Amino acid sequence: MKTITQIVLLAIVLAGCNSSATKKPADDSLQYYPPTPAKLEQHEFRNYYRELSDLFDTTLLNKSFNGGILVAKDGAIIYEKYTGKADLRKPDSLTATTSLQIASTSKTFTSVAIMRLVQENKLSLDDSITKYFPGLPYPGITVRMLLSHRSGLPNYIYFIPNSDWDKKKYATNNDMLNILFNDRPNRSFSPGRRFSYSNTNFVLLAMIVEKISGKPFPEYMQEKFFTPLQMTHTYVFTLKDTLTATPSFNYNGTYWGYDFLDGTYGDKNIYTTPQDLLKWDQALYTDQVLSKAMLDSAFAPRSFEKPSIHNYGLGWRLELLPNGKKIVYHFGRWHGFNAAFARLMDEKVTIIILGNKFNRSIYNSAHLCYDIFGDYQQHHIQADDETDSTELNKKNVKQEQKKSAKQRSKSGN
Repeated sequence: MKTITQIVLLAIVLAGCNSSATKKPADDSLQYYPPTPAKLEQHEFRNYYRELSDLFDTTLLNKSFNGGILVAKDGAIIYEKYTGKADLRKPDSLTATTSLQIASTSKTFTSVAIMRLVQENKLSLDDSITKYFPGLPYPGITVRMLLSHRSGLPNYIYFIPNSDWDKKKYATNNDMLNILFNDRPNRSFSPGRRFSYSNTNFVLLAMIVEKISGKPFPEYMQEKFFTPLQMTHTYVFTLKDTLTATPSFNYNGTYWGYDFLDGTYGDKNIYTTPQDLLKWDQALYTDQVLSKAMLDSAFAPRSFEKPSIHNYGLGWRLELLPNGKKIVYHFGRWHGFNAAFARLMDEKVTIIILGNKFNRSIYNSAHLCYDIFGDYQQHHIQADDETDSTELNKKNVKQEQKKSAKQRSKSGN
């Protein structure tokens, strides 16, 4: 017969066995994780990696995502994933070196190029754009208004389709400018009155860079930024690249071909990779690209006529939260390309998601990442308004056509 002491000891042993069978080990096996970056503590890295993996597995990777994802903190990559094909019509895989178009995220590069010229005292933000385009029939517009989308200029995405342009020909930046001179499409409002997103602004900004530098915009960007920053898979698309650039696809996997608006740049048409975008992001934390004062100016909100947490700086979108948090970002969309590029300044976190098969979930996944690193209140997820694709803007083009018809009728033309 067992003594009381023996019974107690047996109970303790059994309890210990049961506990070890159900309790999760204090540390997960390394086989489930990439190596810990030197800048991060192992437990911190693994916590982030777990949360990001769970997030992307349930919000994006299970939704036919085709592209690349990269999330970094203090420049150290804590999550990176590439999936799908560079060309859905071929067996080649999409990899870390596959360059994808970042659509309107390209505006961040055009903005920095202009701000760099300001820093070099080669232009002023208060310069009238007629200084660079003499005789342009839109007086009162400054370089600053172009950068902040407060020019009132009509969006060429709408007015070129509404013109007599031969849609079998690619329209270039100069072609867009000539239509402004010759057709004089109606401005949306007087300069500086309010914010209105217009791609025309950034096409003109790229042309100003060309006029001041004396070099084609693609060449200037390569020499001034891409090569020095070792962004080896980044370039500005021009028409010579139509046969070699990574193609894009609709949500159902059908090829999305080029159209007559694919010849313009400044507002779009930069091709890059998540790793190259991280180099760009990290350079912005130094004075290698711009001084801190210049960047702070670019990241300052410029539009307050409509109360909102959303605002726009000089080439950058901003989200200004009631708790003091600030998100500096720019998303993009063109044809089947989607791009999300967000910077959480307090935590020095970079979120990059690029895809070449149309997928709106890219934007929501990027938004949801924010709260992993801080209180960014992203429970109110809403779609970004980077609806630049001509296919998606047919409704807008028709509305512009009706508006122009009414105006011609009133003027007797």
